[in-house]
Amino acid sequence: MKALVLERQHELKLRDIDLPLEVGPADVKIKMHTVGVCGSDVHYYTHGRIGPFIVKAPMVLGHEAAGTVVEVGAKVTNLKVGDRVCMEPGIPDLASKASKIGLYNVDPSLTFWATPPDHGCLTPYVVHPAAFTFKLPDNVSFSEAAMVEPFAVGVQAAVKAEIKPGDVGVVTGAGPIGIMVALAALLGGCSKVYITDLVPEKLAIAGRYANIVPVNVRETSLADVVLKDTEGWGADLVFEASGSPKAYEGITEVIRPGGKLVVIGMPVEPVALDMSLFAAKEIRIETVFRYANVFDRALNMIASGKVDLKPLVTGTYSFDDSIVAFERAEEAHPTDVKLQILF
Repeated sequence: MKALVLERQHELKLRDIDLPLEVGPADVKIKMHTVGVCGSDVHYYTHGRIGPFIVKAPMVLGHEAAGTVVEVGAKVTNLKVGDRVCMEPGIPDLASKASKIGLYNVDPSLTFWATPPDHGCLTPYVVHPAAFTFKLPDNVSFSEAAMVEPFAVGVQAAVKAEIKPGDVGVVTGAGPIGIMVALAALLGGCSKVYITDLVPEKLAIAGRYANIVPVNVRETSLADVVLKDTEGWGADLVFEASGSPKAYEGITEVIRPGGKLVVIGMPVEPVALDMSLFAAKEIRIETVFRYANVFDRALNMIASGKVDLKPLVTGTYSFDDSIVAFERAEEAHPTDVKLQILF
């Protein structure tokens, strides 16, 4: 079966590859329709690794996906042939200690599409556990359904932040994840979210949403803006979504006493933090690694109409043009947010 294969760093091929398609009793087989190009996919393509996850063998890319069920296992009761679905790409061991305490996303035995050594879903058909496959409401398009996966990261961040109604938030980094974190924070109860970046075009896209305030930190001090607007108190929550070590510089100035830093972006190099400054303000730190138990919440929020992710899809490509899509993503055009591949 044809798939988009990362042969090694910076070498992609659209070629046939043997992938398991046997449908177990608790599985479904899905004909793919839409797959989003994620920043992690692009990072594996350009760098061959993300932190401890290293591409050592050819790997199929893709994990933001939606499609149609074409076969169901004997024990599957929640789905049927013809159902439109999206898929949570991580498959944990539900008997593991991590799963039993609700943290299956950090289960050491978890497999996750397009995370070495596990193949992704940029191929016409996949087999997936029905328990991690979600039927789409009629009003949710395939394009929106393929956005559930990245939006779930934002929902996980909002849950970890323990947002209180009226909180003021800050998101550093106006990429796709940063914008979705900001939207999830607003849905979670934040009254206003400042979002930072160095690229005006990205900030302009984020600023189209009500109650998201863009701040170009190349031109303006984030601390000056936030402290002025909060009468010197600071933001209740800061979500770091850029992965840049520079984002941590002066971050303690922005957070109020007793506030919280939620780390989402995975830094490409170690980050130096002066913990005495955190301690002096009793700033709490939470971290996010993907998500757990929120995928259906993310889908429900999209279906409710309270969040519109359609404007974030800025380009579509056919499966045959998958390599072109990745070359475009590598170029990092400032007006691009989410590129999607259609089958």
